[in-house]
Amino acid sequence: MAEFNVNLRPRAVSDVESIRNIPVFGANGERLTLGALTAVDVRTGLGLLMREDNERRIAIKLSVRGRSLGVVVTEAEYKVAAAVSMPKGYRLEWTGSFENEQRAVRRLAVIVPVTLLLVFFLLFTTFDSGRLAALILVNVLYAAAGGILALPLSGLNLSVAALVGFVALFGISIQNRVILVARIRELRHLGHNLADAIREGAVSRIRPMMMTALMAMLGLLPAALSHGVGAETARPFAVVIIGGLIADTLLTIFLVPLLYPYFEEKAAKG
Repeated sequence: MAEFNVNLRPRAVSDVESIRNIPVFGANGERLTLGALTAVDVRTGLGLLMREDNERRIAIKLSVRGRSLGVVVTEAEYKVAAAVSMPKGYRLEWTGSFENEQRAVRRLAVIVPVTLLLVFFLLFTTFDSGRLAALILVNVLYAAAGGILALPLSGLNLSVAALVGFVALFGISIQNRVILVARIRELRHLGHNLADAIREGAVSRIRPMMMTALMAMLGLLPAALSHGVGAETARPFAVVIIGGLIADTLLTIFLVPLLYPYFEEKAAKG
């Protein structure tokens, strides 16, 4: 099937009859009209043909509110696959924000493990102990649990912005534990017994840990409470960090001193 583009004056196609009377010349010079060659009628249809990579494209747009974009698209893909049979030569693609989100998730799936491995290596070289490095990293789970719990309590869903917030949260939580463990190790090297070193280290590091957490939480509080333009990105990021820091700070103060003796003894034996 051949396609032709013809430029005509507006008055030449002012009505259906004018379109039918458009002259068409045959191969032998005979003069015909468009109405004699084809049926010309007025019907409802597309006013614009969109193309991408030299292929026609039909865009169906939707907005998601109150639900996770990934969950909505996954559900839609299942229902469309069960109810819609695409004609030959057609294909269906889910693009837009969903495509960007999936691309970002795949990148984070590589970046986060690599980052944690690098952090573990740095902690190992700092404390010269894989056990203590593991103690600091394992407790990151507390921060992650607090961030995950904060999302539904705020009426939010897991998104790319929230995932980025977890990366920032892990950095702050690891810093707090390094401050505490380093102080306990310093007191042990000064000759304090284990119980005194843990007690004095925890008490002396409560203030800097609280200051670090409060500065981050108070700085992000306006973003966590915002509902204006751009809040769909800033709010999940802030909520994850605030919720994670609340859980992380409280649990670090109580759990790390309790777990430290077991990790130090194992490190000493290794």
